Amino acid sequence: MAAQDSHDLTLYSGDRMNFDLKGRVAFVTGATSGLGRHFACVLSRAGVAVAITGRRVEKLTELEREINGEGGRCAAIPLDVTDASQIAPAFDTAETALGPVDILVNNAGMSINGPIANFTASDFDKVVATDLRAPFLLSQEAGRRMIARKRGGKIINIASITASRVLPGSALYCVSKAGLAMMTQCFAREWTRYDINVNAICPGFILTELNREWFESEKGQAQIRSFPKRRTQKAEDLDGMLLLLASDASRAITGALLDVDEGQSLSGL
Repeated sequence: MAAQDSHDLTLYSGDRMNFDLKGRVAFVTGATSGLGRHFACVLSRAGVAVAITGRRVEKLTELEREINGEGGRCAAIPLDVTDASQIAPAFDTAETALGPVDILVNNAGMSINGPIANFTASDFDKVVATDLRAPFLLSQEAGRRMIARKRGGKIINIASITASRVLPGSALYCVSKAGLAMMTQCFAREWTRYDINVNAICPGFILTELNREWFESEKGQAQIRSFPKRRTQKAEDLDGMLLLLASDASRAITGALLDVDEGQSLSGL
């Protein structure tokens, strides 16, 4: 192994990169169900204290009990990510309960599907407010705190393979995820000097509350048959990438848009 300075050596244990996340604090949005709930559990089991956020208080409370019951550290924080006035107080609550936030996972999302000609201005605003404006404001808040502490941090945006590929009937979702991809690279470029890594995971299609109705329909089933593995992806397929991007092993990865999709994007959608 090539010689390293003293800072580099802290990343290694023998010849292995340091994936240790014990003692870190993560702030996860959209944690009441689906991927957000899954990510919170994965991070907790890796030793991360997790602030879980969302609008459904009963779901948050249920997950908080589950994680704390398993020996983790979890704080449930009600948050509507589309309300900018709630963001800083939510971080304050998280940091009072768990300590400074090291990792932000921007997972909250929504979609309104249909023909482009039928979308209203209100439809556009709803999707963009959740899928693009909220991650921008959340990343701003997290980044300001990381910069002030001079300790760096990780921002992980959950985008989609539709950030760079057209999915008919989901124009608003595609547009917002494409914006999130560019936002990821803008933040990464500006904040790399502060040791803040900003990356996006671009999953394929995973069965969630957002898309269950579609994939149970005749057309949705036909789409699944077009995928290389003839199935929707599983949430746990994203675990390795999530843990990599949250850890010091990813210190040289920033501004990356990382497809993790079982080759679904190769089918042309």
